[in-house]
Amino acid sequence: MAFGEKISDTSWKGRAEKAAAIAVALLVWQIAAMLLDQSILLASPTEVVTALGQLLISSDFLRTVWFSFSRIALGFLLGFCAASVFAVLSARFHIVEVLLWPYIAVIKATPVASFIILCLVWLTSRNLSVFICFLIVFPTVYTNLLAGIRNRSLALAEMAALYEIPLGKRLLALDLPQLRPYLLSALELSIGMAWKAGVAAEVIGTPAGSIGKMLYTAKIYLATPELFAWSIVVVIVSVLFEKTLVGLCRLFYRKLERLLWILR
Repeated sequence: MAFGEKISDTSWKGRAEKAAAIAVALLVWQIAAMLLDQSILLASPTEVVTALGQLLISSDFLRTVWFSFSRIALGFLLGFCAASVFAVLSARFHIVEVLLWPYIAVIKATPVASFIILCLVWLTSRNLSVFICFLIVFPTVYTNLLAGIRNRSLALAEMAALYEIPLGKRLLALDLPQLRPYLLSALELSIGMAWKAGVAAEVIGTPAGSIGKMLYTAKIYLATPELFAWSIVVVIVSVLFEKTLVGLCRLFYRKLERLLWILR
């Protein structure tokens, strides 16, 4: 593989390289834990796996994961839908973009922790992660989709106007295919950010029955293996959520391409 070449996600060689990299990282982690010999400071992989196994068989595990997942997913979906609508409006009406600009700039520049602390004045801790995820997702999706809408082919738009193609057909055949890379990029960027911000909101707000509360409790009692285990759970659920939504988006576009091919 040439220097700087991107590792393929689908090739056998790319998967083998990633598996080897994970194995090396675990080995380095294990050696560092053995040299430090302080599980409070750095738990070993075996201790974390043991703690993770105990979490998986606990009676409250699924309830805790669902509590956080439902709120973070809701905040993400609300932010994504609202950003999509306002991106279309901003592309159509310049005044909308101008009026939204201060809010987008403030959201991008303000630390997430500041938003969390401020929102605790107005919202209950149980619903805090929904609003925080909404705030974090909105500017990312809005910016990507607005750029995609503005970078559409003018020639195709003029052709559609010339032949008076109906709005529905124009949307399916011309607009949505051109937005594909921007939509996928928005999904991949915003989902990880939503989970980081949502869990951070739960750690600060500490709503009962949330993953953030469990992370905070593990930190208070210096239960480092449990802290690592819950962090791994967050990563796994976040990745699964991202793969599911991105996969559904790719499936939609494959179905759309097949439909357009049939209708030719």
